[in-house]
Amino acid sequence: MKYYLADAFTDSLFSGNPAGVCVCEQWPSDGMMQRIAGENNLPETAFLCREEGGWRIRWFTPAFEMDLCGHATLAAGFVLMNYVEPGDQAVFESCSGQVRVLRAENDRYVLDFPARPPVEVPIPAGIEACLGAKVLGCWQSRDMIVLLESAAEVRRISPDFEKMKEIIPQWGMVPTAPGEDCDFVSRYFDPRDANIEDPVTGSAHCTLTPFWSGRLGKKTLCARQLSPRGGTLLCVDEGRRVKIGGGAVLYLEGELKL
Repeated sequence: MKYYLADAFTDSLFSGNPAGVCVCEQWPSDGMMQRIAGENNLPETAFLCREEGGWRIRWFTPAFEMDLCGHATLAAGFVLMNYVEPGDQAVFESCSGQVRVLRAENDRYVLDFPARPPVEVPIPAGIEACLGAKVLGCWQSRDMIVLLESAAEVRRISPDFEKMKEIIPQWGMVPTAPGEDCDFVSRYFDPRDANIEDPVTGSAHCTLTPFWSGRLGKKTLCARQLSPRGGTLLCVDEGRRVKIGGGAVLYLEGELKL
């Protein structure tokens, strides 16, 4: 099986979010894909297979299958367009509907994803103790969006992950705040995942983009994820869809011996 490893939402190696990309001639079993993702031990591994209608994509963390993953889709599109099927776009069917990756200018790639606007919810008890920061409000989509006062607060939080498991029974928590040199910043935590903090989370920006577009009155926004690896995303609110753009670089190309 052809295997690639690319860093997404970055212009240089060892930053952004690493993703494995497996190009399959036929679908492995679900158990095999989960074992491969566990062996890779990356935030996500994307599996691509050509079906009668085109390419289909699935995403696995080391522990479970995801319903949507931005950085691994961007990495998969980058790999497909540059190393498998040269072109200017990659179209994938997925469990979350059709997703696309478009080649843009200046070595950028743009995700075309479904928007997931959040709904405001009561601030959960214990969340300020969990994060060690003042919480201004909470909103829920797949993930919980947690509004903090500043980028400095987002950068310095060190969550209590046992308390976080009690607050969010599944998926992730996304602390966010206005940016200092960009429109907004965020971090992404999932205390049940093997990689608790995700370096750069494209799928969370399906929610962050409409959230901040509404608050700031802007359709085009620059975002930064303040994980230790860090990453930059250009986000566009298009109503029912969002565009999420960034760079990608190849780290590894090889074969899995299965």
